[in-house]
Amino acid sequence: MDFGEPKIFLIYFSLAKTSLNLHPEKDYKRMIKITLPDGSVKEYASGVTAMDIAKSISEGLARKVLAANINGEVWDATRPLEKDANLKLLTWDDADGKSTFWHSSAHLLAEAVEAIYPGVKFWVGPPIENGFYYDMDLGSHTITEESLAQLEEKMGELAKQNNIYLRKPISKSDAINYFTQKGDEYKLDLLSGLQDGEITFYTQGNFTDLCRGPHIPSTGSIKAIKLTNIAGAYWKGDEKNKQLTRIYGVTFPNQKELDAHLAMLEEAKKRDHRKLGKELGIFTMDDDVGQGLPLWLPNGTVIIEELEKLAKKSELDAGYKRVVTPHIAKESMYLTSGHLPYYADSMFPPMELDGTKYYLRAMNCPHHHKVFGTGQKSYKDLPYRIAEYGTCYRYEQSGELFGLMRVRCLHMNDAHIYCSREQFPDEFRAVNELYLKYFKIFGIEKYVMRLSLHDPEKLGQKYINEPQLWLETEELVRNVLIESNIPFVEVKGEGAFYGPKIDVQIWSAIGREFTLATNQVDFAQGKRFNLTYTNQQNEPETPLIIHRAPLGTHERFIGFLLEHYGGKFPAWLAPVQVKILPISDKFMEYANSVLQTLKKADIRAEIDDRHEKIGRKIRDTELMKVPYMLVLGEKEMLGNIVSVRKQGKGDLGALSLDEFVNQVKEEISTRSSE
Repeated sequence: MDFGEPKIFLIYFSLAKTSLNLHPEKDYKRMIKITLPDGSVKEYASGVTAMDIAKSISEGLARKVLAANINGEVWDATRPLEKDANLKLLTWDDADGKSTFWHSSAHLLAEAVEAIYPGVKFWVGPPIENGFYYDMDLGSHTITEESLAQLEEKMGELAKQNNIYLRKPISKSDAINYFTQKGDEYKLDLLSGLQDGEITFYTQGNFTDLCRGPHIPSTGSIKAIKLTNIAGAYWKGDEKNKQLTRIYGVTFPNQKELDAHLAMLEEAKKRDHRKLGKELGIFTMDDDVGQGLPLWLPNGTVIIEELEKLAKKSELDAGYKRVVTPHIAKESMYLTSGHLPYYADSMFPPMELDGTKYYLRAMNCPHHHKVFGTGQKSYKDLPYRIAEYGTCYRYEQSGELFGLMRVRCLHMNDAHIYCSREQFPDEFRAVNELYLKYFKIFGIEKYVMRLSLHDPEKLGQKYINEPQLWLETEELVRNVLIESNIPFVEVKGEGAFYGPKIDVQIWSAIGREFTLATNQVDFAQGKRFNLTYTNQQNEPETPLIIHRAPLGTHERFIGFLLEHYGGKFPAWLAPVQVKILPISDKFMEYANSVLQTLKKADIRAEIDDRHEKIGRKIRDTELMKVPYMLVLGEKEMLGNIVSVRKQGKGDLGALSLDEFVNQVKEEISTRSSE
């Protein structure tokens, strides 16, 4: 058919398209399917961005979007989508949203520094748990604590310009030329490990940086800024390299949240476990002993023993048997387990005796597998549960050591369960229920289980090369969590090398997040150690293994509890439960009789026999955060009573000694947190 003039053809085509009800975008662009978190699927033209999709849902939502999770990877919200994808829009309420916000804030800091101090060279500026930092070579410039206010002001000025964060893929040669012209050896060093196709620049305002992203849409979202600290940091963390300047900061979408965060930081300083550990005589570190090797003082040892009592009673009730295993083992055992070479960097160097290498144990697992392997087991012996407070030694890098949170000697509340596949769900569920019991005892109200999965691309490198077993075992764990209604999130690439695991994330009373413990599934070690049991068909079968440590290590958990309680331990856990305060020496005899009564009742008590006024004794006891004080004077002695003061509640009045003893014993026996 001859349509004649082109104009007539266009009119005809337009009418035809309308009559066929064709979607305009479908005529010119390929359509892609976007799956949203609720499972709904929507079609959009290729090239659409997460921000476009947010706007199609709600303008209000779009204003909150900071980034997007595309098929499990965090992207810029403004980055075009060219194929089908699973999409989750990320806001300030999402951890990845916050991380993107703080990463972008690090770039804003660098722009402010470059504007005020020309010629500064930048290394890396990542987001961290609460904020961000940027390492930089200041050259001839000097930045002090007093300079931070000026930088904050400049950051605020730049943020208000609402400059977009522009992503630009670039070739390696062009990137090298760019930073060569700038004379920036730090970025050139980063480029040396990158290849064409994996290099991107990000620009906002007048600042361009080598960065893989992602970033927030624009600087205008950054409303509240606080630069918190200046520190030194060796380039690449190597003390042989040049020391750079590190500036820490934190930003928020509004001033109210920043103010609340700064108030929390002040409270956190008061609750710092290192500070409280020293003041309360819990632990100490000594250079002659070595970095990361805490010495537990008498007060700290009391807490350790109380935690062990709790764990041992809970495990006895749950059918565990206790074992004790050595602190060292031959190299051959760790080769069998697979910890060598996977875990070698975290183990202390071997010692050689009679031509055989021995390692300090970094984990209890292989020893416990050897315990299970003694004697023939049948299905009637399963589940076989063994527990130990085993001492482990891990070679943490010196720069990573931090109080009790990262140490080189740790006492682990460890146990292993050997069970059949059919028994696994109940056993794994029981372990999780033990966590929930402990959360209630310690007043832990906010928690989440992080299901750590393998990375299929790293099988045979970081993970045992059993792809089908990985998928099956991960599904088993996932189903138990779902059936138990336990909150959890999934994280790819953080599983143990021998199986998936749950990392237990908890929050302290002031809202700080901690990794408490782990609950791991192992489908590999049983085969490696030739562990078998005879099943009901009288055939050998390899058990599934659950590694669990609900209280983690003494070190990390006590560090958490010091912050969580602010040093004010509940009576059952307090090193000194009662302090007896005689008003004068005239009442020392009565004070000693009270002390003996308390000791007979297994209540930890001491007398303050100093020649100090009673007001001073009370104040000092408050500072030591002892749960109960008994003030003794003439009235108390004559009436055989005690005047009771309680930490945080003040004067509770007078009680008979028997009444007080019964009250405290009840509080201790029930492990009350009041």
